[in-house]
Amino acid sequence: MKSTAAASVPAATGAPGPSASGRRSRPADTAAPRPRRIRRQLVTSPWLFAAPGLAIVGVFILYPFVGTVINSFTDKRQLVEGKYVGLANFRELLHDDMFWIGLRNSTLYVLVVVPALVVLPLLLALLVQKQIPGITFFRSAFYTPVVASIVVVGLIWVWMLDERGLVNAVLEAVGAGKVGFLSDQWLLLFSAMAVTVWKGLGYYMIIYLAALANVPRELHEAAAVDGAGPVRRFLSVTVPAVRSTMVLVAALSSVAAFKVFSEVYLMAGPTGGPAGEDTTLVMLVQRTGTGLTGRVGYASAISVVIFVVTVALMLLVLRADRKEDK
Repeated sequence: MKSTAAASVPAATGAPGPSASGRRSRPADTAAPRPRRIRRQLVTSPWLFAAPGLAIVGVFILYPFVGTVINSFTDKRQLVEGKYVGLANFRELLHDDMFWIGLRNSTLYVLVVVPALVVLPLLLALLVQKQIPGITFFRSAFYTPVVASIVVVGLIWVWMLDERGLVNAVLEAVGAGKVGFLSDQWLLLFSAMAVTVWKGLGYYMIIYLAALANVPRELHEAAAVDGAGPVRRFLSVTVPAVRSTMVLVAALSSVAAFKVFSEVYLMAGPTGGPAGEDTTLVMLVQRTGTGLTGRVGYASAISVVIFVVTVALMLLVLRADRKEDK
């Protein structure tokens, strides 16, 4: 018997068979345009996700900011609606001695605190960057002041620097005599600066640690092979590698230093030290704009000046960074 071979027949399912040229024919592009409703959803979906954050920013930041700018041109007081007075509040600032004292103290705060918070946390980060036994404990210890309440920190330092405090007790024990840290105008201000630096060291140390982790080890090894010592490697390798981070730290610390309030308020009291000579601009806003007789319009004018100065500080730091890049 002869065996019969079954002929293969293309499936009757509508599948395309081979063309005359031996290639399979490609299916036609049947993608239809998206409906209008889907396109509208694609446009509005990101705004729906951002809506809660935008609402919070609008209610708690933009609305108070606009209200402060408007009030700065009025003579509004607490519980009393004010009327438009133009630039009268700003002209009064030019003749207000307390405003110039606050501007002097806030500016001095920036000039002293910012360089310290740019350099010292970097040195501290280099110290705790090394992987040695027990280094985690020191990292946590250096970061502890950051998470501590500023009120608690301020009270601890007041207790330590008081005339009957720990520091003066040690000075008396060694025969140096008492020092009026909280009674002298300049010593009180510099003591508040020391508290600000001490509390901010751990925060900026963490920022520098993240930046130092991205510095290639090969750069230090190549510099060491060329005969560069630790100081030279720090200046030639570490500083250029973390310069953008240093600019960020300078910008953040300058704004925070110019708006300082808690440290000076806790150590100098609501009066701002002897004869109010340690008053900062934010303390002046609090003192002028609160209470039943508070001058809200005048305090708003001081707040606008603070905003302008802080923006100018940010732009100045960014401009200096751009000059370094050229």
